Amino acid sequence: MNSPDATHPSGAAAPAVTTFDGFARFAHASPPTPPRPGDAPRSMEQRLAYHSQFVTVRTPAIETLSRSVRTLMILGRHQSVTARPSLILTGPATTGKTTALLQVGRTCHLAHTRRAPAGDTSVPVAYVLVPPAATAKSLAGEFARYLGIPTTARMTQAQITTAVCHTYTAAGVKLVLLDEIHRLNPRTTSGAEAADWLKDVTERVPATFVYAGIDVTSTALFSGVRGAQLAGRASLIDCTALPARHGTKEPFRDLIAALEQALDLHAHRPGSLPRLTPYLHERTAGRIGSLARLIRQAAIEALLTGHERITKTSLEAVRLDHLAEEHYRPRAPQRRRARPHTT
Repeated sequence: MNSPDATHPSGAAAPAVTTFDGFARFAHASPPTPPRPGDAPRSMEQRLAYHSQFVTVRTPAIETLSRSVRTLMILGRHQSVTARPSLILTGPATTGKTTALLQVGRTCHLAHTRRAPAGDTSVPVAYVLVPPAATAKSLAGEFARYLGIPTTARMTQAQITTAVCHTYTAAGVKLVLLDEIHRLNPRTTSGAEAADWLKDVTERVPATFVYAGIDVTSTALFSGVRGAQLAGRASLIDCTALPARHGTKEPFRDLIAALEQALDLHAHRPGSLPRLTPYLHERTAGRIGSLARLIRQAAIEALLTGHERITKTSLEAVRLDHLAEEHYRPRAPQRRRARPHTT
């Protein structure tokens, strides 16, 4: 799906979006669109590229995050004494957290661009990845890299921090998206320093901070004094796997139907994928990233083989991510017990 819940099937952000120029290119790029009646047929290369990127499908996580971010940005607009309220997007792997984060960032960036006067050079959104085994200085370096703030090995952490806070404020950053937050471990000395550094920055930069990470509530981030401070300021949005049924609704089936409608396969039978909803839900455990990858790979295989359609057999031939494959175990057919012979 094109935006890295809109769902980017890759489930991960491309490295380019961790700089402002890259993020701006991502935000302004025309999203892939499904074929429309009357359009000229696409070439094989075009269709392969299209299914590799695929469309954006708005999911419940994106809808919830979009509403919440918009509300918090308004709530914190005139708050200057303490840190603004923040959001944490949490959930298992491959459930579309990065996708939702980037889609909301893109929406904010484009909305600002439409309103901004000619010649405006402000930066509405920053997207930063927490580096592995993050320290305060390495995290500060990632914030600096996004805006191209020059740093040297001789600079102290305090100097980099001052440059980051000054430049982010001067650039007018209103929304900071911090991904892979689960990499912060306040139980280590360096991790605790990084967590303290982040708290300091949220109080010095007048922006709304939104974090995303894997199962954040089960990590050390919510433990101890630092965890209590974070929990006291941040609202939690749980980005879980989609259920097969939610009351009278069938969100997973709806997602499958939306993906099927976007396919560019000449011989695919409409409605055949929604009929496979129970199988697809079991196969992917309801994880959006796994579902999108499965359908994209099957579509590409259908093009390469010339079959031009997706069937259960072709889906079975796709090897998915290890999480999905570990979850899915086809049930062996049960042998019918022979009845005892009676006279």
